[in-house]
Amino acid sequence: MAGECDVVVEDLRPVPDWNHLAGVDSGEFGTLAGYSTIWLARAVGDEGRVLTLELEETIAAIARENLERAGVADRVDVVGGPAAQSAQCLADTHTEPFDLVFIDADKPSNPAYLAVALRLTRPGAVIIVDDVVHDGAVVDEHSDDVRVRGVRQLVADIAADPSLEATAVQTVGVKGWDGLLILRRT
Repeated sequence: MAGECDVVVEDLRPVPDWNHLAGVDSGEFGTLAGYSTIWLARAVGDEGRVLTLELEETIAAIARENLERAGVADRVDVVGGPAAQSAQCLADTHTEPFDLVFIDADKPSNPAYLAVALRLTRPGAVIIVDDVVHDGAVVDEHSDDVRVRGVRQLVADIAADPSLEATAVQTVGVKGWDGLLILRRT
């Protein structure tokens, strides 16, 4: 695929069965070259939709090319611009709730993305947040790394919200030791 790929296949294997996603509407914060978007679009099938947010229009154009090559462009809308801003606008205007949201954008904004994702989803929806372990760096409460602080705040926000059930899935691969948070709204 053209462009860089931030999600590797090892990140996607822990999801046991993509078939149950057929026909669902999903949102994605952070498109990059569209690799995870392609997986989502294939999972939701012809009846589902994916709306994905990408900061840089040049990268969004690469993602659109990759989606076209993969044969799924007809079920994906790529929105260019800052994800936090685009997501907030989306939350204010989007009328149909998402069944699934995948968050893989700038880590310092994860708490804001979660807040918007909660506005965009219904009870029973699944929210997946990528890259939440950072080789174990998130356990360092004194870290100055803004990505680590973003993840730590995200975890604190999840812990404080009784409407969320959460688990972490560790991944080990070419990007090192990392993981996903999988949340379900109750």
